Order: sequence, then structure tokens, then C-alpha cells
Amino acid sequence: MTKIFKLLFHRAFWVALGILVQAAALIVMILRFQHFFVYFYGISTAISIIVVIALANGRSKAGYKIAWIIAILTFPIFGGIFYLMFGGSRVGKRTRKKMVSISAKMAETLDFNHPLIQELMGQDIEAGRQAQYLHKYAFSPLYTNTYVEYFPVGEAKFERLVEELEKARHFIFLEYFIIEEGVMWNTILDILKRKVQEGVDVRLIYDDIGSILKLPTGYHKKLEAMGIKCCVFNPFLPVLSPRLNNRDHRKIVVIDGHTGFTGGINLADEYINAYPKLGHWKDNAVMLKGDAVYSLTVMFLALWDYLRGIDEDYAQYKPEHHERQQYPADGYVQPYSDNPLDDEAVGETVYLNLISRAKDYIYITTPYLVVDAEVMTALCNAAKQGIDVRIITPHIPDKWYVFAVTRANYGMLLEAGVKIYEYTPGFMHAKTFIVDDKYAVIGTINLDYRSLFLHFECGVWMYKNSSIAHIKADFLETLAQSQEVTLEEYRRTPWQRRVGRALLNLFAPLM
Repeated sequence: MTKIFKLLFHRAFWVALGILVQAAALIVMILRFQHFFVYFYGISTAISIIVVIALANGRSKAGYKIAWIIAILTFPIFGGIFYLMFGGSRVGKRTRKKMVSISAKMAETLDFNHPLIQELMGQDIEAGRQAQYLHKYAFSPLYTNTYVEYFPVGEAKFERLVEELEKARHFIFLEYFIIEEGVMWNTILDILKRKVQEGVDVRLIYDDIGSILKLPTGYHKKLEAMGIKCCVFNPFLPVLSPRLNNRDHRKIVVIDGHTGFTGGINLADEYINAYPKLGHWKDNAVMLKGDAVYSLTVMFLALWDYLRGIDEDYAQYKPEHHERQQYPADGYVQPYSDNPLDDEAVGETVYLNLISRAKDYIYITTPYLVVDAEVMTALCNAAKQGIDVRIITPHIPDKWYVFAVTRANYGMLLEAGVKIYEYTPGFMHAKTFIVDDKYAVIGTINLDYRSLFLHFECGVWMYKNSSIAHIKADFLETLAQSQEVTLEEYRRTPWQRRVGRALLNLFAPLM
């Protein structure tokens, strides 16, 4: 009862109610116009037909097209109008024009080391081509002078993060999808408040929808009063808008320019298993020290400057500005970001390139397996060629409908020879790719439509870095705690459940 009472007085409830009222008013208005004006019926139907034709010939993913076409054909009177309002563009033209400065700033600021890519090309042309793709289309340089440390669980990352935050002397940048008051965040907040008193420049970005049920209303003002500079990404307002789809799903920490963290771990207690929300929460992260941290710094600052409406000189935030330590060459490291501002699906392309370059094995962990035809085909083809493809998903889900779609995708993969496992101790939240002991990616990008096409995301691509062995060892250890899903077991699923999953799968791109 207390939870219901709190929800009724929470900002999220009233904002959502406002949006629902607007949507209902729009539907009622359309239906009334349909009833009284035959012309409106004809115009609405014509709009829907035009939208379907435009969708069929557009550049969107096939699954995205099909989901919207089904919705429009099911509701032809207002389906086309709703698509124009919410589905026609991932980001509105006005917003896109303003936000293009984020990518422009990254392209302008980062030092693209062409000789380093050529050096990698000489060692491994396929790896070099992947690095060149990220260089050209994600504005992400390749680095060598970087130490990488892998954390197989949230508790390990949290412990190390606290140690590194305590060492901060100049600045701390944090960017997270979810922040929630509790053991983890309160511990970090105490350090941040102390650091502000010591003169450290502390800045924080958090996503409004990600944190709306986790933080009190106006929490950013509370942080500002403490001396912590704070920006809220894409505030959740009671206005019907396609902007609601675009979230900041990145998790980034930068300390004094020379130390950085990223991965799947948010600042909430379930991520360090201080709160057993869904059994054992399995996640991972990496810490970078050295040159590659500058890419994380620029990712943060480009978004920060957009949100604040300022333009800074980034030179003072380079790794060597506050630490001149040289780290021994340990393979190659390439942090990269992805965003919905263009039609370049960087996150998916990196994953597809890894799958296509595999010779021996592909190991994947993901909380969601809601993939389009390209990824499905690539995984199936790899398995059919005899490559050992293994995927670990959760056994205990956080969203039942997404989990249903995840399981709906098992059949085709299993038939092709892909091995699928569910992490039985709890929820699998790690986003990991490991290929042939040579490549690995750790980051924030899930195998679902939202991560791949709608959100701001980031990851770290690694080639022949010593941390890849630790990532693989963790995968195999996790595999031992997981239950294999067999084709026979999948085929024993009751037909009613399989039909329900198949219907949900039609609308996977809209989830």
C-alpha cells in the first residue's frame, strides 16, 4: 500500500498520466473526426498508405519496418499519424541539428593516429579494417599505451572505483543511465562531496527515464547545492514526443584524465549484489589507464557541453596533463561510442564484424537477445560453418515481455547449431563479445533494438590485449553456472506459449 501511495505522488506517475491523456485525446479526436467527416477518414487512410510505402522503401531495419507496418495496417485510421509523430525519425530534425555538435566535437578533438592503424594492418589486416571502421565512422582513435583491467562482477568494479575516486586531485566525470540511493551511490556520493571540498571539479550526467523511479524529484538541484555540477539527459516531460525513445545508456567514469571505467554496471545496489533484486546480478566492466582514456573523456565532455550550451578547450583534460606515466604496449584498445543521430549503426556493425571474422569461437553474454535479421543470419551462418557459438542469457528476467522475445529467438539459433545457456543463479546483465582469443568488446550495448539503434552507447574494442584471457576465463566460469537450452527442450514448449512469444516478437523493434 505504501509503494502504491508513493507512486501516486511520484513525478513519473503524473508525467506518464499526462502523456496517456494526450494520447487518448488524440485517439478520441481522430475517432470523432472519422465519425463526422468522411474526408478525414480518407485522408487518414491515405496517410497510412503513404507511410507504409515510405517505410517499405526506407533505410530502416526490416524488423522495424514490419513492426510499424503491422501496427498501421491494424489501425489504419490513426496508425500512419502515430508513425509520423513517433516513428518517422529517431531524433527530430531540430534536435538532430543541435545534437550534431556532439559528433562534430569528437571528430574535431580526438587525434586520429593513422600510422597506428597502418601498423595494425601490417600485423592483421582484418583487425586493422575493424579499427579503421571505428576510426572513420565513430570518430574513435586506436591506442596502444593503455593498461586494461577487467572486473567480472559489480562488487570488484565498485571496490576499485572507490580506490580510484579517492586518488582524484583535479576532476571526476561520471555519466550513468541509472543512479539510485543506497550503499553504492551513497558511498560514492560521500567521496564526491569530499572531493568538491578539496577543489576537484566533479560533474555528473544521468538519464532522466533511467533514474526517474530511483531518485527524488529535482535531485540534480540537490547535487548542485553540494557543489557537484549535474546535467539530466533528455528530461521526461508530459509531452508526446519521439525524443522519449532516445536515452543516454552509457556508463562512464573519468578521473583526472588518465583513469576511466565503462561497462554494464550502473550506480545501484543490485549491480553489486547488495540488494538481491533478481537473484545474483552478473555484470562486468573494464578500467583503462593511459592514452585510451581520452576517448572516454571526449565522449563525456562533448555531451556535457551540448547539455550546458558551452564550448570548452579539451586539451587540459588529456591523460598526460596530470600524469605522464607510459604503459607498456599490450595489444590495441579502441573505446568507441554510438548514437541515434545518424544512420550508422556502429554498435551492431562492430558485433557483425566480430562474428564474420571468427575462425574458432564466438562467446557472447547479453541480457536481451532481441536481434534483427542481419545478426540472426550472421550467428546462424557462423555456427553452420562449424564455429563454436555460445550465448549466455538470463534465467531470471527483468522484463517478462523482452524475455519472451529472447526465448522466441532461440529456435532458429539452436537449429543452426548455436549453443544457448541461461545464467541460473540470477540475471545476466553483462554485454560481452569474445572471439578467437584475439578480440573482445566490453561495454553498454545490448543485443536489442533500443541499444543498437535508439540509445547513446559506448564500448571498448580490444585486440590481443592480455585482459582478453581474463574475460574468456570469466565466461567459461559463468558457463559452468548456467543451464544449457537444448533444441529438444525448446520444441517441448507448449504451443500456446510459442504462439504468444511469436506475436510479441513481431513488435520487438518497438519494445
